[in-house]
Amino acid sequence: MDSNYTVLARKYRSQDFKSLIGQDVLVKTLTTAINTGRIAHAYIFTGIRGTGKTSTARILAKALNCLSSDGPTASPCGTCENCRAIAAGQHIDVLEIDAASHTGVDNMRDILDAAQYRPTNGRYKVYIIDEVHMLSTSAFNALLKTLEEPPAHVIFILATTEIRKVPVTILSRCQRFDLVRVPVETLKQHFAWIAEQEKIELSDAANELLARAADGSVRDGLSLLDQAIAQTGGHVDEQSVLDMLKRADRGVVVNFMETLLSGDTSATLNKADEIYTNGADLAMLLSDMMEWTHWATRMHPAIHAGEITNSPYTADQREQIKRINSHISLNTLSRIWQVMVAAVPEMQASGNQKQCFDMLIVRLMHIADMPSVPEILKKQKSVQSQNDTTPHISASTTDKINNQLNIETAGDLAKALQESKEILLYSYYTSNIEVIEIMNQTIKYFDRRGDADFAHKMVTWLNDKTGKTWTMERIEESQNTHTITEQKKEEIEADPMVASAMDLFSDAEIVGIK
Repeated sequence: MDSNYTVLARKYRSQDFKSLIGQDVLVKTLTTAINTGRIAHAYIFTGIRGTGKTSTARILAKALNCLSSDGPTASPCGTCENCRAIAAGQHIDVLEIDAASHTGVDNMRDILDAAQYRPTNGRYKVYIIDEVHMLSTSAFNALLKTLEEPPAHVIFILATTEIRKVPVTILSRCQRFDLVRVPVETLKQHFAWIAEQEKIELSDAANELLARAADGSVRDGLSLLDQAIAQTGGHVDEQSVLDMLKRADRGVVVNFMETLLSGDTSATLNKADEIYTNGADLAMLLSDMMEWTHWATRMHPAIHAGEITNSPYTADQREQIKRINSHISLNTLSRIWQVMVAAVPEMQASGNQKQCFDMLIVRLMHIADMPSVPEILKKQKSVQSQNDTTPHISASTTDKINNQLNIETAGDLAKALQESKEILLYSYYTSNIEVIEIMNQTIKYFDRRGDADFAHKMVTWLNDKTGKTWTMERIEESQNTHTITEQKKEEIEADPMVASAMDLFSDAEIVGIK
């Protein structure tokens, strides 16, 4: 093995703004600032790993110190002494500091003390502090004043993947640039160009897999490409990348989801066993299933999104997804998505991924078979309509029972009120109303407390629950008739067991009946 081999991520690292891929806004802003002389004293670059934060910092340092022009240039030559030294990380005036290993306030004081001295070989002293969020609170505080008003010859460039951990007092003193994830198509073009330079055979399908697996990170993608080249000896095809990533082919995933949504539990579990035996990573398979569900939802006719051509599936696979969508609802896709999202931490924490995955399949099968809420309500309404014989009866079960009320006595009325959970009306009626007579939907009564609203409330409730017209006829004098509560009390006191219990205790009385 050649001991001087340089990995692709380092060999093809961006050396100027033109070669910095996927960060058009950043490049345009910095080149314009340099060309117009509006160079800030402090910058902060943030974004996911491998998007070019440190590379951009080095390019900016070269642009400020390149000897090919009399001043800063947006197109550093890359060949002068300063450019070569900065690219190699050996320039005396460009200091790259790893904040993870220089977290203390003493480290920061040493840096700030050295910043007071003018540069030796360049126009500017450039301090590149990588992963700046790792600095301690005291180190951040020590940096504040110098960062706000540094010497004219000093430029600070901070880089971080955790921008939320950087104090706002630091952010307010810097020009912030958010480096975006590099698009898949841009990564594919870049990887294809590198394969051509390295004289490597890279198939389009393999390139697609690598670009998507990179998840927007150039460095991650190049590391995967390096690994694929080492594995295949320079002939990188789709199957070799699938084997390396432990992923199932997208066609396999589409077929698997079709089987799952068909409702055949046995066939689905057998397919899962087959995919697992072939070496697929089940956590990656779950990720592919979630990807399929996302795109199937986007392609579902209920959304009216039109033709989706930017999906990672072939034309035949898209047609297959359309066929699957024709017999499943958007509600089903939404439910299985929620179950799969909940299963991600379960898979990560599980000691046996295969068992966890099998149980997930069973859960998904049952979730997919469940009818939606509108379907349940529609079916319930259909059943109730078939059982209905009275056109005025309400659709709810409670109303159907209440519409069959047959109120002939004071006790019937009390029972109906209790079953309908009319607690206040029931309590007042049983405690204060002497019912004289109930006949032909007319109730003659005496109200011991004289509630003016009682009659109105009772008539309203009776009319609604029975579908008939009732009348309340109030008499002015009591007929010494017992209320419902008094009747119950008399019945209880007449019970031999209760009478015996009362005799055991002197001055005992019944104070309430439930």
